[in-house]
Amino acid sequence: MNPFQNVSFDSIEALLEFLPPDERKLTERLRALVLECIPDAREQLSYNVPFYSRRTRICFIWPGSVPWGGIKEGVSIGFVRGNQLADDGWLERGKRKTVFTKTFLSLKDIDADRIRALLFEALDADARAFDEKKGRKR
Repeated sequence: MNPFQNVSFDSIEALLEFLPPDERKLTERLRALVLECIPDAREQLSYNVPFYSRRTRICFIWPGSVPWGGIKEGVSIGFVRGNQLADDGWLERGKRKTVFTKTFLSLKDIDADRIRALLFEALDADARAFDEKKGRKR
């Protein structure tokens, strides 16, 4: 169990069952977009929420019902290298330097095309980060 949370999930399905219906629908929609754009992504729970990685961590989905994320309501999608994405201020930065998020309160708020574009960009950032770590130039 995470010392900062009073819940612990052993699978994505257990997390989904825990969520209130509105958050579950939002989480499932965002998850479908991530898996559509990154079909070979590794999906695993970290901090009790789904994180998606390929070579490195790319993004995560954080429902408001999961404590410690700072989200009071709705569901956020977060981009681990958000600072490397072309963004016109749509993503929420807070006081963070690299991880940028967007919180949704209803399904109609989800701009699927915009999220797809950010996910594809995040894939490029993942490849660059991996190449830099391995000492290769892109």
